[in-house]
Amino acid sequence: MASVRVRFAPSPTGPLHIGGVRTALFNYLFAKQHQGSFVLRIEDTDQSRYVEGAEDYIIEALNWCGIPFDEGPGKDGGYGPYRQSERQSIYAKYAQQLVDEGKAYYAFDSQEELQSLRSSYEARGETFIYNWHNRTSLNNSLNLSDEDIQTRLDSGLDYVIRFLSPADRTLTFSDVIRGEISIDTNVLDDKVLFKSDGMPTYHLANIVDDHLMEISHVIRGEEWLPSLALHNLLYEAFDWKAPVFAHLPLILKPTGKGKLSKRDGDKMGFPVFPLEWKDPKDGEISRGYRESGYFPETMINFLALLGWNPGSEEEFFTLEDLVKSFDLERVQKGGARFDPDKTNWFNHHYMQEQDVEQLTQKFWAIRPELEAVDLGYIQLVIALVQERATFVSDLWNLSHFFFQAPGQFDEKGIRKAVKDDTGSIFKELSEIVKELSFDNSDNIRTKVKNWIGQKEIGFGRVMMPLRMALVGALQGPDVFDIMFMIGKDESLTRIKAFAASYC
Repeated sequence: MASVRVRFAPSPTGPLHIGGVRTALFNYLFAKQHQGSFVLRIEDTDQSRYVEGAEDYIIEALNWCGIPFDEGPGKDGGYGPYRQSERQSIYAKYAQQLVDEGKAYYAFDSQEELQSLRSSYEARGETFIYNWHNRTSLNNSLNLSDEDIQTRLDSGLDYVIRFLSPADRTLTFSDVIRGEISIDTNVLDDKVLFKSDGMPTYHLANIVDDHLMEISHVIRGEEWLPSLALHNLLYEAFDWKAPVFAHLPLILKPTGKGKLSKRDGDKMGFPVFPLEWKDPKDGEISRGYRESGYFPETMINFLALLGWNPGSEEEFFTLEDLVKSFDLERVQKGGARFDPDKTNWFNHHYMQEQDVEQLTQKFWAIRPELEAVDLGYIQLVIALVQERATFVSDLWNLSHFFFQAPGQFDEKGIRKAVKDDTGSIFKELSEIVKELSFDNSDNIRTKVKNWIGQKEIGFGRVMMPLRMALVGALQGPDVFDIMFMIGKDESLTRIKAFAASYC
């Protein structure tokens, strides 16, 4: 395969949707698999929709996910600039080339004229399309003399440049994911390539940039499929070799029809953006996966499996695994349904993969009340509860009793654990605990279990109320590990306090 160069080309109009992250991921994986280059290009030709901070957000999101670009803003690989707003003069030249070669034309139709035409078509139950069937009767250079055209241009009259779509042709082209696609050119409209404000439309800028940046493969979302015919026609018009195309399936909402949106996330309580986003216009804050406690590994893993099938039952993939295994031809055509529960399942898995020392630092950073607690002790606690956690934020609820006595007790647990003889059992248990060595949890376990066996009172009659006394609920890690960690004095204090209140 020739040198692989792919690009991720988002518009800086707001936060990056996870669908965009998946597009970036698939481009990254394909590039790395073929020792190619992953290019970030900022498509900001529509300045009216530009949002301050969006470009920085995109870059930070890619870096957090672990899929940084090789070339792009701030990383010149010899094909820059990488912001389309900085390439304006380039597009004008190519737009003019198409006009000069009779493959595009000036259109002077005003917005009022076009709206009038749309209204008249709608009144007849039809849809107005600017193309072969009416362009020779509209206000454009196809119907004007060279002198009239030049006069209009010299006068500063607003105009756009439209592509001259061919009539009565059947276009056939291939897509790695979709296979062979055929389009009747009679249904295509003459798209605007260059606007009156001197900026290109997406279509022209996209083709010119992909050619000049030597992009070999265009891997993008399904929403761009309707543009594929025009883009192929533009490559043909310039006599350029088209890249290989692959259009990814939509990410669908968890239930119902349609693609995943921010509204779905707000309604069902999950993020749809990689990082938190604060709208500069109204200050609205949208949740991000990073701030919600998800790991980058989770993000990469669940997105990779949204539309791609590895061909095996394997579900856990590191980024390195994905680079080796990814295959565009195994990407499905149909939409991929997003499952927030499965995403949490992935995060639970990667929680178990976290280094305990680093996890302790993250936990300590969000619990200011532990500032004076020895980090070594906290690390031992985290090691005991890590397997039950899905998020770092879960760790406090799973471990608070290691740091402070229960302030309240689960009523349902009390009803289940406390019996008529619990008070007398606890009184005797306290005497046993007083005499125990707390050198390790195994010693505590052995002595208490032996005592229970000698008393023949049933394991649950002791262990359930003991857990309630230590934890405040019938949950948590091994009771004897808890006793060892909090120490003999604290264990006795909690046993006596519980007995005084509930026995």
